[in-house]
Amino acid sequence: MRQRVIDRRRSLRQTDSAKIEARRGVKLVIADDHKGLRAAARRVFNATHQRCRIHWMRNALAHAPTKQRMAVAAMLKTIFAQETKADAETQWEVVADALREKQPKLGALMDASRDDVLAYMSFPREHWAWIASTNPPERVNRELKRRSDVIGIFPNDEAIVRLVGALMLETNDEWAVARRYMSLEALVRITDNPPSGCPPWPPDQPRTSPKVGAHTPSQGT
Repeated sequence: MRQRVIDRRRSLRQTDSAKIEARRGVKLVIADDHKGLRAAARRVFNATHQRCRIHWMRNALAHAPTKQRMAVAAMLKTIFAQETKADAETQWEVVADALREKQPKLGALMDASRDDVLAYMSFPREHWAWIASTNPPERVNRELKRRSDVIGIFPNDEAIVRLVGALMLETNDEWAVARRYMSLEALVRITDNPPSGCPPWPPDQPRTSPKVGAHTPSQGT
């Protein structure tokens, strides 16, 4: 009995260590404006919270008069057109000051949300289009829902894991090779783990797996 308790405690410690190791690589959590998610990003992952830029834009325009929304949207877009985060922060203040007098609620929103909305600009520029909003993960979620709706009822949990796991592996390969969602070279600059020394996979050579039963030539004589 005592040995079982010791083994159980050792297993729990290993599980906790694995969870901590998995969290360690998280740098950015992209979500909407939820206090719980923002706190979890900081406390659980020790990561930066990025507020979805598209949803923030909708929230901002809701504070502007209907007839002026096109002009306000054009002003707000000048912020995200900047080349650096410092320039974007400067332009943010310029736009906020210009709108504050006639749209005080919009000005207050901009004062409270600048850091969360511009958090993505602290990362490599080639990633900005992918990490500024929740659109990419939302597309994955829609595909998961579409695939699962076809089956309807799963016989057990393992069947769900197989389907979702296969789809996530497919998505990972598509993002890593076909669409190059994020370049390995840029990820190396922000990772906690040192590079392995292996050259990155050429983007024009998709990965292929050997076919079952295919003859593999032996090496040596």
